[in-house]
Amino acid sequence: MRLQRILLIIVGWFSIILAILGILLPLLPTTPFLLLAAWCFSRSSPRFHYWLLHNSWFGKYIRHWQQHKALPKGVKIKIIVIILFSFIFSLWFVESWWIRGTLLIILAILLAYLLRLPQIDGGKN
Repeated sequence: MRLQRILLIIVGWFSIILAILGILLPLLPTTPFLLLAAWCFSRSSPRFHYWLLHNSWFGKYIRHWQQHKALPKGVKIKIIVIILFSFIFSLWFVESWWIRGTLLIILAILLAYLLRLPQIDGGKN
């Protein structure tokens, strides 16, 4: 059990690092890594799990997702705007047509997924 706990903590922190990189890199997702970290910490370290759920940057969103399986109202639009700016920035600097095409396909899939996510009133925490 101790080895499993240590491995979960390592995977959790590695997921946090990847999530932070995902904020900066358009092709690396942030949310799945944060949810993976929350899952790992919930099974290995109550202290790290509490820290993650009450983090000022993303704790509110993780708690909201865990409780409601939906995004708070207004967050979906913010996410879409950030993703669009990120992809437009990437497309601006990429010269290869096949990379641009791949980015556009990824963008379309990502937007289709985001638009299907349910929303719930942000006051229901």
